[in-house]
Amino acid sequence: MTDSELPVEASADGITATYRETDEERLLIFESDGGSAAVAQNIEGYAMLKVRPTAGGDELERYYGFDMALDHAAELLGVSPNALPIPDPAADMGM
Repeated sequence: MTDSELPVEASADGITATYRETDEERLLIFESDGGSAAVAQNIEGYAMLKVRPTAGGDELERYYGFDMALDHAAELLGVSPNALPIPDPAADMGM
């Protein structure tokens, strides 16, 4: 995927997920009327996932697995993890 193809969005059940990359991180950002949550991983894609309340917010917790990070992100939004849309380029996040 090239930078010109990013960011990538997916939406479902009132939640918008945006996947983008910075020079340092891969970011998966969820937004809904219930709030926001972000999952971040280093750009190389092998480090633990950091869950934050926003893309630039303070780290709340770290997880090895994508499922655990999604559980925490869903909790921040007040929804089931199954309700979170995942853009294709973010599907391989986690260790």
